[in-house]
Amino acid sequence: MEKKDNTELQLNSGNKKIRISVRNLVEFVFRSGNIDNRKTSSADMNAMQEGSRLHRKIQGSMDENYYPEVLLNYKYDTGEYTIDIEGRADGIISEKEDEFEQVTIDEIKCVAKGLEYITEPVYVHLAQAKVYAFIYSQQKKLPLIRVRMTYCNIETEEIKYFFEEYTSAELNEWFLELMASYKKWADFQFHWEIVRNASIKDLQFPFEYREGQKELAVNVYKTLVQGKKLFIEAPTGVGKTISTSFPTIKSIGEGLTEKIFYLTAKTITRTVAEDTVDILREKGLKLKSVTITAKDKICVLDKANCNPSACPRAEGHLDRVNDAIYEAITTYDRIDRSVIEEIATKHNVCPFELSLDISLFADFVICDYNYVFDPHASLKRYFSEGMKGDYVFLIDEAHNLVDRGRSMFSASLYKENFLLLKRDLKAVFDQQPIKKQLKKPSITARLIKALERCNKELLGLKRECDGCLVLETSDPFTGLVESLRTVMDQFLEEEDDSPIRQEVLEFYFEICHYLLIYEKMDENYTIYCQHDEDERFFIKLFCVNPKVNLREAMEKGRSSILFSATLLPIQYYKGLLGGLEEDYEIYAKSIFDNNKRGLFIANDVTSKYTRRNDLEYHRIASYIYEIVTAKPGNYLVFLPSHNFLSNVHDHFVNSFYDKKDMELLVQSEYMDEDMREHFLQCFEADNKVTNLDLVNKSLVGFCVLGGIFSEGIDLKKDSLIGAIIVGTGLPLVCNERELLKDHFDDENNSGFDYAYRYPGMNKVLQAAGRVIRTAEDVGIVALLDERFNTNTQRRLFPREWNNCQIVNNQNISDYIDEFWRRNK
Repeated sequence: MEKKDNTELQLNSGNKKIRISVRNLVEFVFRSGNIDNRKTSSADMNAMQEGSRLHRKIQGSMDENYYPEVLLNYKYDTGEYTIDIEGRADGIISEKEDEFEQVTIDEIKCVAKGLEYITEPVYVHLAQAKVYAFIYSQQKKLPLIRVRMTYCNIETEEIKYFFEEYTSAELNEWFLELMASYKKWADFQFHWEIVRNASIKDLQFPFEYREGQKELAVNVYKTLVQGKKLFIEAPTGVGKTISTSFPTIKSIGEGLTEKIFYLTAKTITRTVAEDTVDILREKGLKLKSVTITAKDKICVLDKANCNPSACPRAEGHLDRVNDAIYEAITTYDRIDRSVIEEIATKHNVCPFELSLDISLFADFVICDYNYVFDPHASLKRYFSEGMKGDYVFLIDEAHNLVDRGRSMFSASLYKENFLLLKRDLKAVFDQQPIKKQLKKPSITARLIKALERCNKELLGLKRECDGCLVLETSDPFTGLVESLRTVMDQFLEEEDDSPIRQEVLEFYFEICHYLLIYEKMDENYTIYCQHDEDERFFIKLFCVNPKVNLREAMEKGRSSILFSATLLPIQYYKGLLGGLEEDYEIYAKSIFDNNKRGLFIANDVTSKYTRRNDLEYHRIASYIYEIVTAKPGNYLVFLPSHNFLSNVHDHFVNSFYDKKDMELLVQSEYMDEDMREHFLQCFEADNKVTNLDLVNKSLVGFCVLGGIFSEGIDLKKDSLIGAIIVGTGLPLVCNERELLKDHFDDENNSGFDYAYRYPGMNKVLQAAGRVIRTAEDVGIVALLDERFNTNTQRRLFPREWNNCQIVNNQNISDYIDEFWRRNK
């Protein structure tokens, strides 16, 4: 059985009440069996997507005795507190014959599978209807009530009914057994929240407030109270994690916030969030936190394959997982990856699914952006259509969410994949016995034909395409893809043992994603076709502006706090990240002494394409030499591309490098985790693991601007004393960037800024931010491109960059020497 939405608990301490939806109650208590990705798939997602429309259509077709969307509520008194059970019955049918009233609860389920495969109601579906029947029979004092299970196929809209009849006494006995099964979970939540809220009431900010930090925390709290969004440009060192987390945790104790989601793009910021909560625990806070690690990283298999045939933990997982959850939440407060893995191993359950379930009982959930924003996110238990809670989203490094949003809400399909699957299906079909081939109709043959039709449509587009083909509509192709999905649904139902089933399933997921994104398309999308670098032809639904999709996701919660050290220009990010005019923005004051950061702009070099020659590479190498030899220490040099890096590095080695003065490191084009880790370890203060002799030497790392070492690394104090940034970071010109430019030229006449200048400057700011990490740090930022001295670039500088000095190749060493003399 598939796990879906959450056991949604909410405490109102004044009324001693725990709230849970009918659906979440029955799904939590009655789940059992295996995890099986062969049985549960994107078909369920498509059923949800179509569900609302078909619900309304079915309800609208009924007569005047049918009452749709009836809100039902029942208060179950435990003695200590009340469990408030609520939900909406899809329909209640009230028919009178003579003096007798026949009442039927209608529960509608829209499904992707063929109705011929449904021979009885799914028990959790029936249980949901039985809870509604119990509540309604109690309210109306009915001695007898019927339940009708209505299953509707989302493709054919065919309907199949199942009927059950219950006495009031039968329902009462069944309901009491249900609540007895659930009560231990409610007891835990009730008593835990009393302890948690008492600790929050007495909680104080763990440090002495820095200048501007208290104001930042107060603004966060005010935003939560008003249920809005806040965009924070927070320079490094402000303490943005503690300044946003502390007031949000306080809001839990005030009953404003139900759950906090701390969303990040990188593992290192997840660790910072975990450590921040630990700091508050040291001050007396009682808080359950869980960190969700990506499935492919925490899976016990080399490659995740969630079914009993491939993974022994998948078999019976749902029978064992509740015991694992209960142990975790009653034993630990910080439930991080190591805890998840330990408990999952002990109970022989999937660690990833366990972490998702534990989140139901956690106060503070630390996870990647996609668990809230991605339309395929596993946390749909909170964010399915129509669901909303008093959640707060703390979105760290929010500048990353623009491109991540575009990626999550875009979809592409490759022509070659249709041909590949068709070829493999045909090979399987040709090996089948003649009798099976002639079986009417052969599902494999139908699938081959459906793939052929899609491929033919793409072939026509391919012949039209010269470079990049922008389409007004993709309706003809999308119609064929919808038909293909229907056939694939049937294939996956019928061909359990097909040797090609996994390949069909994986492509099916791609098809479903494309159709989901197609339904979201509006004026913020562009449809285009082109060949990739390998000459593969694709069609793409490109989300040029993710603001609507991101806003819709954030509206599932109470409030969102978006923060970054590089959220500039803030109106650019506010617009693309779903902000409204009435939402707030704030520029947190930097705590750093500007005199401890040397900021230099070179006015005689550039990375412009027209100036990329040996003379320019040599000048840049000369700048690097003058800077890194002025004071021994660790430096990172950021260059526009691997090719540019190679040229400058060659000139540096040939003309300036002396092993007595320095050691060099180079970011290679392909670096695995171990290579990246070794690169960073070389910069650590003790440097014990790399065996580099750096006494009175400089360590110079050559990196790509915007690459893996440009952000998300934390090199404090002497670990890094200089960042040398070559070029303005402009992204490479490509079809997609040009489509962004055209779109925003039409929207606000700022196409170049939105497609190139702003993203480029963000990369520069991120690289520069590697140097000054604490109030005690001293270091240099050198911007080696004359374009930084233009008004168009300088207007993008942070406020604290108000002391930059203009230098050239002849005087750079004098300026650098003077800076280090002042900061001995």
